[in-house]
Amino acid sequence: MILDIFSELQRPGAVTPTDFRDAYDEALAQAVLADELGFGCWWAVEHHGTPVFSLSSTPEMMLVAIAQKTQGIRLGHAAVLAPFRINHPLRVAERAAFLDLVSDGRVELGLARAGGSEWETFGVDPDRSRAELSEAFHMIPRMWREDSFKWESELIRIPERRVVPKPMQDPHPPLWATAASQEGFEHAGRMGVGVLGTGFMTPLDVSASMFEAYDRGLEDCEPAAAFVNAQRALFTFFHCGESRRQVIESGAPEAVLWFMNEAPRVFGNSRQLWLDLIRGEAWNHAGVDLARAVNEAEGMDDLDDPHPVVRLLNRHEAGLPIDPEEAYDALEAIDGVILGDVDLCRKKLRRHGELNIDRLGLFTQFGALGHEAVMRSMRIAGEELLPEFQGGG
Repeated sequence: MILDIFSELQRPGAVTPTDFRDAYDEALAQAVLADELGFGCWWAVEHHGTPVFSLSSTPEMMLVAIAQKTQGIRLGHAAVLAPFRINHPLRVAERAAFLDLVSDGRVELGLARAGGSEWETFGVDPDRSRAELSEAFHMIPRMWREDSFKWESELIRIPERRVVPKPMQDPHPPLWATAASQEGFEHAGRMGVGVLGTGFMTPLDVSASMFEAYDRGLEDCEPAAAFVNAQRALFTFFHCGESRRQVIESGAPEAVLWFMNEAPRVFGNSRQLWLDLIRGEAWNHAGVDLARAVNEAEGMDDLDDPHPVVRLLNRHEAGLPIDPEEAYDALEAIDGVILGDVDLCRKKLRRHGELNIDRLGLFTQFGALGHEAVMRSMRIAGEELLPEFQGGG
């Protein structure tokens, strides 16, 4: 299991150019440290019009900046928003090939359907989004490999053109799809691309069922690209400290709660689905595509909900004070949230390893968690945990 770093480029409260510059400078410093420590890949998201949640509106430019300051760490999109109104496939191919060249062949390219506010921002037709994602996966590898390319379908027409530059990796960079439903995981498998799942508070047995759907898709695989990238990746919260007390005082527990309350507004999901997932009731929504759910039920009627994490989330959403120690204790019980000292983090990493995933993306900077705390956590993980897991442990 390779350990990666996952970045949302979060800076709640950023409003000035100085705020934005500082956020980018800190992310660059974290990426340089990740490279020095030996983490496998730096994964960058793409979001638009969500300044409270993410400043990563130009991930391809951020990754070029990281490429110029690092040597070995791979550079991942997690992922390019694939609807054609957001990113034309030809532009995706051009930008990714450029990044692959200037990074000396370190690109991992992910594509996503997007959803929620971003569909609204760009006028995306939700009913076309999965078909456009599928066509993008089929087009982009051909653009990279063929001297002359053309495409015509009901969704898009591209006249014959020579697409340049070509990537350095032969035959091309590995392809990935982000997924949030069993349908999405299975679709990734059928296309023969790697799957990028999110484990934010998701019970590990639910994640396991998603990867089973991916394996079913692989059984009927008709590769969209020149090769099958049968890798399974998961992103999850991570903060490692020298002691339990240090983690509590870092603000990481409250930052997790902030993220979980803010994310449904960004992704256009029903908050109730997230709360049911935390309660372990995800099976009630097995057929629901989270990328298309709507905010019908906010799920915060009960400020004394019997589930400790749901209760804290509801209180946080209501603007009530949160006891950091209570928040830590509640999150400690969730395998999918890796916060703690080295021994606890090691134990939870091993539980993730039992999912037989290939890559685990550690979400190290989230919410208002400070830069120095993030760097300290990364150093501890790099020195104490990375040698064990990066070697296949």
